[in-house]
Amino acid sequence: MKFKPFALFSSTLLRFQLIFLLLVTGMFLSACTTIFPASSIKVTVQVEGSEHAVDLASGKTVQDALDLAGIKLGNLDRVDPPIFSVVNKPVTVNIKRVREDYTTEEKVVPFQQQTLKNESLPEQQTLIIQKGVNGKEQITYRLVLEDNVEVSRSVAKTVILAEALPEIVMVGVQTPFTPVTIPGKLVYLTGNNAWKMEGSTSNRIPVATTGDLDGRIFSISPKGDFLLFSRKTQQDAVDGSINSLWFVDLTEKSALPVALNLKNIIHFADWVPNKGLTIAYSTVEPRTTAPGWQANNDLHILAFSNTGASISKTDLINPNSGGIYGWWGSSFSFSPDGESMAYARPDGVGTIDLKTGKLSTLLAESPVQTRSDWAWVPGMSWAYDHSILYTVAHQPKAGVTDEASPNFDLVPLVMRTNSPIISLAPLSGMFTYPATSPMVVDNHFFVAYLQAIFSDQSETSRYRLVIMDQDGSNRQVLFPSEGSPGLEPQQVVWSPLGSDSGSIWVGLVYQSNLWLVNPYSKQTQQVTGDATITRLDWSKN
Repeated sequence: MKFKPFALFSSTLLRFQLIFLLLVTGMFLSACTTIFPASSIKVTVQVEGSEHAVDLASGKTVQDALDLAGIKLGNLDRVDPPIFSVVNKPVTVNIKRVREDYTTEEKVVPFQQQTLKNESLPEQQTLIIQKGVNGKEQITYRLVLEDNVEVSRSVAKTVILAEALPEIVMVGVQTPFTPVTIPGKLVYLTGNNAWKMEGSTSNRIPVATTGDLDGRIFSISPKGDFLLFSRKTQQDAVDGSINSLWFVDLTEKSALPVALNLKNIIHFADWVPNKGLTIAYSTVEPRTTAPGWQANNDLHILAFSNTGASISKTDLINPNSGGIYGWWGSSFSFSPDGESMAYARPDGVGTIDLKTGKLSTLLAESPVQTRSDWAWVPGMSWAYDHSILYTVAHQPKAGVTDEASPNFDLVPLVMRTNSPIISLAPLSGMFTYPATSPMVVDNHFFVAYLQAIFSDQSETSRYRLVIMDQDGSNRQVLFPSEGSPGLEPQQVVWSPLGSDSGSIWVGLVYQSNLWLVNPYSKQTQQVTGDATITRLDWSKN
């Protein structure tokens, strides 16, 4: 092969030229980077009255500017422009420091005024039966502040510290009904206040005008000296109690109610006959679920002074389950002489040993399945000489279960005998509520009771007042008249015997008014017409 020196030289020179070109190009590019740096953008951040300036590379965000300035944001702070905005020109960023705060204040709630028309007062006469009391509420506000300046305020929570009590003024209106002479003292509940009539139905005197009597307990002492009643006071509402027990002296003019410091009395509280200021009572425990309580089925005897101070207390029956459906509660009844006591509960009726508290069953009941949040308890009433206890027996019916039977009979339970139980008033109804009269003549007395108009639907039926002799004979419907709406279920009351055997009345509530019925003359007398009566009771003497 022939050597070609010129070709070799040319090739080497070309390689040196390429290398030199690459070196020069690299140096040029490096020089450009150093001499012409990338552009930066000035960002001014205004926050809390001061300014912070930073240089930010183009294409970065507002959040990057805040990071360079060392500024931290709170959860509620507002930034303009938003933190995710890309910066491509000089900009001023405004930050509003936003925070929330809470403040609490108490506010007076003015009481309202109410006017009640009442026939118990002389026409146009007024009586303040409840003084108005302002309430108080605690309001918690949520405040929103921007740079420590309040920009909004809203209510976060309201708590009632004290309910406002309305001022209630009773105004007398003319009564259109003829006055009737009555024996003993008749007390009645009207507009959640207690009044009494004495001597005549025109003689009406307020005895407890707090405006908060709940009507669960309303009982006059046998001699008519005192009234026992329950109230739902403002303090009860604060304590979470259902109600509280009180009494008032009916012999003193303008006597004030006295608290007995007993709470949650639903089914039973009554005077112990011939024992002065002594009562028996049973309690419940409040519950948030229906019916609002759990019965204790207990029984206590309390003697107290005229100031309400306890003198002695006997726990006759301790809290117990009360049998089937015992959650509802038991009722109790003293015989007129106070020597015997009966009990009634959904599964039976019987007597109580007043020394030991032992229960003796006289009538086992088939408990009624009401399929609701209440339970049926038989009504009962003692004969004046405590020889018979009148009550209601839940009787079976062919083709239905015992619990679903619609049959209820008025029956007598004869004490100290093994007499078979007979029905004095078959199919009288669930809410028969017998009531025995005082002895009228020669050991004779009446039995008043309610008779269901539709006996097979007595749970929802209205009733008629029926009276019969003590052995079930001479049965007659007294009230209301044929074709008139029936009575709502209730316990009617007998007056004491007047100056003669014909001076005796049955008191009842009809269409929310007080009516009197005479069993001898069959006279019926409407006493009130303002439709505000809910309970009544009559002294035994």
